[in-house]
Amino acid sequence: MRPDVSLFLKRSPEYAAWAKITPAGDVFLTALPIYHGFDARMSEQRRRRGPERAAHRGPSAIPQLPTRRVRNPYPPMALLSADQIEAIHLASMHILENFGIEVMNARALALFEKAGAKVDHATMNVRVDRGMVEEALKTTRAAYTLTPRNPANTIHLGGDTINFTLVAGPANVHDMERGRRAGNLRDYQDLVRLAQHFNCIHMLGNQVCAPIELPANSRHLDTYFANLTLTDKCFHVSAIGRGRALDGIEMMAIARGLSLEEMAASPGVTTIISVNSPRRFDEMMAEGLMTMAEHGQSVAVTPFTLMGAMSPVTLAGALAQQNAEALFGVVLTQLVRPGAPVMYGAFTSNVDMKSGAPAFGTPENTKANVASGQLARRYNLPYRTTPGSASNAADAQGAYETMMALWGAVLGHGNLVYHAAGWQEGGLTASLEEFIIDVEMIQHMMEFLRPIVVDEAELAVEALGRVPTGGHFFGEPHTLERYATAFYQPMLSNWQNYEAWREAGSLDATARATRLWKKALEEYVEPAMEADVREALEAHMAHRREAIGQGEP
Repeated sequence: MRPDVSLFLKRSPEYAAWAKITPAGDVFLTALPIYHGFDARMSEQRRRRGPERAAHRGPSAIPQLPTRRVRNPYPPMALLSADQIEAIHLASMHILENFGIEVMNARALALFEKAGAKVDHATMNVRVDRGMVEEALKTTRAAYTLTPRNPANTIHLGGDTINFTLVAGPANVHDMERGRRAGNLRDYQDLVRLAQHFNCIHMLGNQVCAPIELPANSRHLDTYFANLTLTDKCFHVSAIGRGRALDGIEMMAIARGLSLEEMAASPGVTTIISVNSPRRFDEMMAEGLMTMAEHGQSVAVTPFTLMGAMSPVTLAGALAQQNAEALFGVVLTQLVRPGAPVMYGAFTSNVDMKSGAPAFGTPENTKANVASGQLARRYNLPYRTTPGSASNAADAQGAYETMMALWGAVLGHGNLVYHAAGWQEGGLTASLEEFIIDVEMIQHMMEFLRPIVVDEAELAVEALGRVPTGGHFFGEPHTLERYATAFYQPMLSNWQNYEAWREAGSLDATARATRLWKKALEEYVEPAMEADVREALEAHMAHRREAIGQGEP
């Protein structure tokens, strides 16, 4: 080891014992020896990795985690006792048996009536008893898979697996260079490309933004086509009525080279059924649910229960309502097709009681995410949950609110974390900068979910014995063997000292995120698709446009 030294600023008095020079105040200059062998080994390993990296994305590709099935190895958090879970269950049964749910769909009313529910056709109110709920739960699945056109991107729903999706549904798009604007197909395609590029985004949501320049009755065809050609991942279809849902099912079947019967046996798409809380399934959502179940495709029944607005102001009351509405939708899927794949969906948060505005990423929202997971496990169903923020910008508020709710989703053992990347302005805007910030947080969470390994090599007893007291581990073989993979490498965080950061332009996280989404679009590679498959999709779209005309699909 050569005697050269490297100087580091230390801002804690505990480093005084190391210091060769001690400036005034609480800042200490520390002299540590430079181990040149370490630098040489690092350079040599970089050279050896060079050709391999260039063969993939080039030496300056954005660092990201590899594609993998993410599993949550830790026990789920339990905010509620078994007695409290049962009390919520019983309250939900009381709601279903005595208050009922409004179902604005004649076909659904007939199905419930045939099954023995109490149906008031004048008010469209349906009351089901707990026995019907229990019978429906006997045919649901605890876990299932969704397979896209690339089987390597198969989605596992249930158990300890967790999946993260792109934001879905905003009317607007925002980035720091072009500002806020109405959703459009070009931005839609770019956001879909970003979802394909980043491995931690496992699935697309339903319309990452609305391309409002296209006809409302047929633009779902354009978005499905973008989903299928610009990515090879699973996606959510629109369940606003039968036609939109069926088009998504048929187009995925075409992309996979399957018949509808084969797709029913091997589902490839899912949807969110948004309950019109409190206690209403509108005509289009009910029809979309039944269409998906009829064809064996996945459904996540998700009440939107904002405490103080669409549900009671208390968390227990909101959970009881959410539970009743979700179970009612689960029953309907099984009446249509016993065994149809279905998820327990939850989206319970609160409003600002001063203005009535929705709030997300609150302590109440986070607790609801954890507690809803307990309810989903009570019924042995896969669990859909959501992080989110009410911030109008990709700023600190957006980050801490999203992370707060994300912790609830992970600790609650969510299987599908919907709207995981890009959600801004309470869901009204898809933000490109927020997408990058969220991807960073998701990757942090994925690494947190890696279990700690404790074995002979990891305990590093031999290395501990070789390093003298007061020494360092930079040059240890144990360190050199692991230096490239020992720690998570962030893509967005900046760990420069202040002077270097200032010389580099003083870019904050949001500004760095702008550079990253632009770079990601440059790095994006469109997944291959056979020409005949593409032609078949285009032919389906042309046929359906003609059939839809000026009407509803």
